[in-house]
Amino acid sequence: MQSDGTPGALQQGHAGQCLVATGDWTLVHYATLCGEVERNRGAEALELDQVLRLDTAGVVLFARLLGVERLRLVADGDRSLSAERRALLRTVCDALDKVQQQPEQRAPSALTDGLARIGQAVQLHLQNLVGLLGFIGLTLAIAARLIWRPRRWRMNALMSQIQYTGLNALPIVALLTFMIGAVVAFLGATVLDAFGASVYTVDLVAYSFMREFGVLLAAILVAGRTASAFTAQIGSMKVNEEIDALRVQGFDPAEWLVLPRVLALLITLPLLAFVGLVSGLLGGGLVALLALDIPLGRIMAIYRDVPLQHFLVGMGKAPLFAFLIAVIGCREGFRVSGSAESVGQHTTSSVVQSIFVVILVDALAALFFMEMGW
Repeated sequence: MQSDGTPGALQQGHAGQCLVATGDWTLVHYATLCGEVERNRGAEALELDQVLRLDTAGVVLFARLLGVERLRLVADGDRSLSAERRALLRTVCDALDKVQQQPEQRAPSALTDGLARIGQAVQLHLQNLVGLLGFIGLTLAIAARLIWRPRRWRMNALMSQIQYTGLNALPIVALLTFMIGAVVAFLGATVLDAFGASVYTVDLVAYSFMREFGVLLAAILVAGRTASAFTAQIGSMKVNEEIDALRVQGFDPAEWLVLPRVLALLITLPLLAFVGLVSGLLGGGLVALLALDIPLGRIMAIYRDVPLQHFLVGMGKAPLFAFLIAVIGCREGFRVSGSAESVGQHTTSSVVQSIFVVILVDALAALFFMEMGW
């Protein structure tokens, strides 16, 4: 085993305050040499010709002992040192000068740190919005290109997605909207009974489900169920390099994977919204019939008297919700980086984004229809 050499030392020279450095001044002996330097602070001169081995750690200790400027004078004036050693001394002195000249960086304040985080979040969301708009444009361009080429439509994939996004989701949509309809009826009866107007509970259920709750609840359920499935399916294909295989074979992944899912959801979500509307009306009507003793004929008459425009306003939002949910779910799948953790992260992101966009668009649509008087 090779020895690490003799640790360096500082000895008193013949010229009073002059110190003589001996031994090895290297990183291996750094802890020992630090103590040696601390015991000999205040030296005015230093002789280095008896140093056996020297590296940057030793030069830094010499700079701590003498100061950078005095050590630079030693490097320039001591001709007994080799050219390589003088060059090492100058290089370390120059580096120490640059470090000392750098302004001290203060820790950011809580306000500055908070503003920086807000700025980063805004920038990230803007980039995400731009990417989403670009993906929407890509999807529309592919749809416009293929609409006149029915031979290139993947009907098997379309039928499979219709079954998954529509038929398999019918029970949960019907059950949830039925229960929400009953809850809305109970809530309306509790409030309206204080004014002797409990009969208007049926109107509350009818208007709320035709304009908002029917399509909104169906869209939220689809956003949580279908958008996550789209992301997980496409993300898993990307992890397994199946998307790269499609590109190698000359197929467009967006045409093969995105378009069937978008078309399927455009077909199934309006149907699910209609089922949700009917189930909600049934739930509210059942509560009115059994708990409020409102005759069935009266309930049906109120349902018939609701203007058709409220039904059209609600159902008209379903295709837009379907398109946005499908696009967000597919886009997040393509953004998976290649690991199982990334699949989980983007699946969660697709659900959150889809629900947020659905509620945001629904709120904007409500304001628009209110201003238009519809």
